[in-house]
Amino acid sequence: MEDPSRVLIIREDTFLKGGVRNARRIEVFGYIEGEIEGEMLVVQPGGRCFGRVNVAQADVRGMLQGDVVVRQLISIRESGEVVGNVKYGKLAMEMGGQLSAEMRNIPPSISGDLDLSVGKGNVVRITLQDLSALDPDDSAENLTFTVSQVRNGFVVLANDPVSPVGTFTQADLEEGTVLFRHDGTDDPRASFAVVVADMSGATSGAAQTVNVAVR
Repeated sequence: MEDPSRVLIIREDTFLKGGVRNARRIEVFGYIEGEIEGEMLVVQPGGRCFGRVNVAQADVRGMLQGDVVVRQLISIRESGEVVGNVKYGKLAMEMGGQLSAEMRNIPPSISGDLDLSVGKGNVVRITLQDLSALDPDDSAENLTFTVSQVRNGFVVLANDPVSPVGTFTQADLEEGTVLFRHDGTDDPRASFAVVVADMSGATSGAAQTVNVAVR
């Protein structure tokens, strides 16, 4: 029977940054970034795995990019894509699967529950659980959020909490200095939209709305 303590499942709504060591099976439906070591890595369709990977076997149906060592068999399925410095013992590739040595810029994506709560006329800090950028090849200071469609309030920075801002960075979020200030209106809902861009200009796509419940 497989030891459940050594099985890691990254679900569709899960985003993990950091190291994974000595796992029997790592199954990725969501996003993982970091140093990954184990016996079996399975990247499911829609799953994304980035970093330094050292596993015995890999079954790739989603996206895998980085410095990849698969000591035995790597299987790249029809929907799978493997990019980077890849070393393997054996390779099996279905028609439609992709294997490339050329590292590519990964466009940033937005994570978080996109949901805040603020007292009427008050200020709330936007945490990394509320909003965050995911990008394995750009540093936090090079990931810039653009704010639009602000309703019943405005986004500010902690060093000037009365002046609305149109942009902020992932580094600002990590430092805890990005705030939402409610404007005091009676409407029980407020919101704003964001897009994040990396240093090369790649973006997260259509603006995503952050909803704010007003207490």
